[in-house]
Amino acid sequence: MSGATEIAFYHLVKWPLEHALPKLLERILSQDFKAVVRVASDSQLSTLNQALWTYDPGSFLPHGVAGDGNVKQQPIYLTTGSEVPNDATVLILTGDLDAHDINRFARCVDIFDGTDEALSKARKRWESRSTAGYSQTYWQQTSDGRWEKISKF
Repeated sequence: MSGATEIAFYHLVKWPLEHALPKLLERILSQDFKAVVRVASDSQLSTLNQALWTYDPGSFLPHGVAGDGNVKQQPIYLTTGSEVPNDATVLILTGDLDAHDINRFARCVDIFDGTDEALSKARKRWESRSTAGYSQTYWQQTSDGRWEKISKF
């Protein structure tokens, strides 16, 4: 077995990443975990950075990016790289990214959109991680934006 890391696949159907991710991050923070969110591009990093400040007019999600002060203290860190300056225990992979350091985290969230290409790539990551012995779950977004655990991917 590859370790105790729990991997959860989240299949976006209703909302784009910048609308769905804040709610997932709220749940992660409510469990006193820190998270690192890895994105594929600077433009996606900028979009998510802005979304975490503005997704709810009554609140925001505290977070940081490279160049911000005190990134070690941030409960959420956004990056296009592989650094983990906040000692996160949850890794969030977006945009068909994979990681070779999954074992350093307690949990890994692999969140992907509903395109055929993204679904195909996610299935390949699922198969690879299953072969490696990881415990995995698959969640699909419902038409009202909630998450439903699906028994088969």
